[in-house]
Amino acid sequence: MMNKLPAFEQEIKAYCTARQIAFQDNCDSFKKLDFSFGDKAAKRHFAFDVKEKRQPYTQGNWPDSGIPEPHLFILDDLAARKILAYSPNSGLVVRDNMSGRYVFFSVVDLFLMPKKRVNREIRKQIQGMKGKWMIDLRNGRGFENLAGVFTEIEAYLNSREDIFVHILECYGDYTGEEIRKGGIPRRPEHWDKDVSETR
Repeated sequence: MMNKLPAFEQEIKAYCTARQIAFQDNCDSFKKLDFSFGDKAAKRHFAFDVKEKRQPYTQGNWPDSGIPEPHLFILDDLAARKILAYSPNSGLVVRDNMSGRYVFFSVVDLFLMPKKRVNREIRKQIQGMKGKWMIDLRNGRGFENLAGVFTEIEAYLNSREDIFVHILECYGDYTGEEIRKGGIPRRPEHWDKDVSETR
């Protein structure tokens, strides 16, 4: 277990400053993602939220996750929706203090990967519910350091056109999901019919 780590937000700021990466710090905003960087004009601007797993979860509190505790992470449904609002150049970075790993999820991974959602009861001034995602950290891309995360963000930006335009098969290879074949084989006459009926 890692001890006495700086807050993850501070680690990101120190990393970017040391490498002279120009970045925007939005950690005090409830509406924006925590950090963003890159060239907007070149469509390489990327925004991301940062989260920490500070201690193991009590499995009795999350009984239906189906995910072994070392790989379990609990994410707010609202935080996930905020990442979606900044798509396609957005994502999530988790620092797992138990293992020392950093895990990157692109918005595409968050959208497509298996997940279970629950409403957790909250009792403050007004009683209500807060949406939570139970996700498997193995469905992100894990790295030993932040350099790996930033390299992966660059790789995601470089492959964005393929992901959103060219790849026809189901995207991603996610733990907890088996993608089988379905339907009948598509033949040229099927496309001809589709075009004639929709153009």
